[in-house]
Amino acid sequence: MIDDKKLLAIIPARGASKRLPRKNILDLSGKPLIAWTIEAALGSKYIDRVVVSTDDQEIANIAKKYGADIPFIRPSELATDQTTSVDVVLHLLNQLEKIEDKYDYVILLQPTSPLRTAKNIEEAIKLLRTKNSDAVISVCESEHPPLWYNTLPDDMSMDNFLDASIKNKRSQDLPKQYRVNGAIYVNSIEKLRNESSFFLSENCHAYIMEQNVSIDIDTIDDFDLALLRISNSTNQKIKNNH
Repeated sequence: MIDDKKLLAIIPARGASKRLPRKNILDLSGKPLIAWTIEAALGSKYIDRVVVSTDDQEIANIAKKYGADIPFIRPSELATDQTTSVDVVLHLLNQLEKIEDKYDYVILLQPTSPLRTAKNIEEAIKLLRTKNSDAVISVCESEHPPLWYNTLPDDMSMDNFLDASIKNKRSQDLPKQYRVNGAIYVNSIEKLRNESSFFLSENCHAYIMEQNVSIDIDTIDDFDLALLRISNSTNQKIKNNH
């Protein structure tokens, strides 16, 4: 709860995943991938309830083991490749309201962002309050300048690939730009319902996270990078304690 407003955390985790099968429950450094997000959510003093939305009984059982609530198994029609996160969140909110379990804010936490911490979550929620915002979305600095990106024609011509204004400029001379990292979305439920989008048309602010905790696991390479980051962090802590 924050300023007498109730806050619900929703962790969406469907059973099917194409590029990395069963990724939500793969063992990541000693515990299932989804457990990292459940523990981070439970570590926040502002969150009133942590719910996992899943169509998969095995995921549900693991989520319960790590302390999340499973009010119901998600219907299969809301677990397809075409289902959006907004669809999942609004369905869950509507079902909870039928039993008079109502909230003012919702925070969507994707289980594929395991390095996001309780501290990150709390900072994002505090930003919501400080800015008197209706939505806060996590971002991180872009790894490469987006101005260096473009499409290529069939003949692979690089004519006009870069805008003339940035030719011969070093990356450090270009304006700092950010990307959505998928880790945290905090929204007013009323505004989310009105716009059916986490990216509200106004009064929406960015919470900046470090690149090294902004991994979004979609492939085995992402998974291996997360393992490496966790290992490096653990080794650094051991080193600091000696």
